Amino acid sequence: MEKPIEKSSDFDQGQSPLGSEKRLENGAPVTVLDIPDPDEGLSEEERRHIDRKLLWKLDLKLIPWLTLLYLIAFLDRTNIGNAKIDGLQEDLKLTNNQYNNSLTIFFISYSVFEPVTQVLLKKLKPSIFLPVIMLLWGVSMTCMGLVHNYSGLMATRWFLGLAEAGLFPGVNYYLSCWYRRSEFGIRAAIFFSAAALAGSFGGLLAAAIENMDGLGGKRGWAWIFILEGLFTVIISFLSFFMVHDFPDDAKFLTDDDRRRVIRRLKLDQQSSAEHEEFKMEYFWASLKDWKTWTGMLIYMGCDGALYAFSLFLPTIIAQMGYKSVHAQLLSVPPYAVAAVVTIFIGFLADRTGWRGYCNMAMALFGIAGFAMLLGSGSPHIQYAGTFLGAIGIYPCVPNTISWAANNIEGVYKRGISLGFIIGWGNLNGIRLILAQGIVSSNIYRAQDKPRYKPGHAVVLAYEALFLLGGSVLQHILLRRENAKRRNGERDHWAEGKSEAEIEKLGDKRPDFIYTL
Repeated sequence: MEKPIEKSSDFDQGQSPLGSEKRLENGAPVTVLDIPDPDEGLSEEERRHIDRKLLWKLDLKLIPWLTLLYLIAFLDRTNIGNAKIDGLQEDLKLTNNQYNNSLTIFFISYSVFEPVTQVLLKKLKPSIFLPVIMLLWGVSMTCMGLVHNYSGLMATRWFLGLAEAGLFPGVNYYLSCWYRRSEFGIRAAIFFSAAALAGSFGGLLAAAIENMDGLGGKRGWAWIFILEGLFTVIISFLSFFMVHDFPDDAKFLTDDDRRRVIRRLKLDQQSSAEHEEFKMEYFWASLKDWKTWTGMLIYMGCDGALYAFSLFLPTIIAQMGYKSVHAQLLSVPPYAVAAVVTIFIGFLADRTGWRGYCNMAMALFGIAGFAMLLGSGSPHIQYAGTFLGAIGIYPCVPNTISWAANNIEGVYKRGISLGFIIGWGNLNGIRLILAQGIVSSNIYRAQDKPRYKPGHAVVLAYEALFLLGGSVLQHILLRRENAKRRNGERDHWAEGKSEAEIEKLGDKRPDFIYTL
């Protein structure tokens, strides 16, 4: 029998020590463990050593391959921007509206199917679900290089969005089922930094592939799609062996390690690693939770800016006076800087628990960057603005997801909420349908070049109103709720309930303290 340890000062960030027993504010004990402790009798130093080894094992098994998958996914969804400046629009005889429609249709299928994919991921298991959807989007990407007209491009982009819909929300939910709340942010940041690396790598790769122009009767832009699509298919087959299931099923864990993983999550007030049957009440619980809606607001601000930036950065740079290959290469440095800052912010937010403050600070960089793009006609100032814009966008995406995952507890509820948050972000507020298509893919219009003032103004507004404003709002609401819980104003939620019933309250537990 373990000796109960008094609640530590780290409890607010979910960092309770192994072997601890939590208590409600009224002093009633809440037993969080019903799993044998494989390290019973060991000293705290020995426990910490075992915990570090376990964490390192999880990182090596999970993070590198999943990051590779997202690098490929982001490369595949945004390489149309590189293809455009290599002649895609002219060769397919697309009008400006038709090109924008080909961007828009991806986000429609991608966004609509994201909430559904979280349930499929849990039911089919990650080792099956993720490789299958990757195979499907690899085939769709390859077919994009074989199209000859507008309708073919629209069809392939629709299926690309449908197939990719499960990866980003799915992997973020999956990782949140392996790590403590205070450990998740840096892993999500490393995973998402692949998006910035894809921007860098995409520019270099596109510049190289353009030299294949004319080979096999195909233009350079077609080879971008074909080669990247075939590479995706190859990686999808390898993923059947490289992607692992949830902790209660993962084959690379020993029985003792499986107990350790699930125990450390339960001590962190999480139950997401355990099996649970889907019920519609989880769907409605997600919709009724105000944190789902504030998360959607914040994510709309950073994701709308993200796609506007990534889809049109090569075009923006080209309009500064730089030509095809040179423009592709100049798109690399802003992404590289963004990748480094993304990982740093993930580390900082984990250590401090200040996810909201990190969002606010980064949003200010983004606002400054797009103000420079909007206000200056100098290519040098505009190029500097792209660096600040990237810094203000990329770190906020994984940080916002981590913030939501930290504060929404429950096996299916968290997954469904992340699906809604990410799906809504990708629809950019479902759009302001009055403005022609999904916003981020349509605000940089050909008639507005070379300055693209309406596009820069819209992104600036998204950063200021939704990302910055939404983060301030959610931070204030979470702080107020934490104060009520510490003052015992929520203790009545647990009165008369068994230990199992209290645990199932998830983030409604009176002792669940939100990450700010």
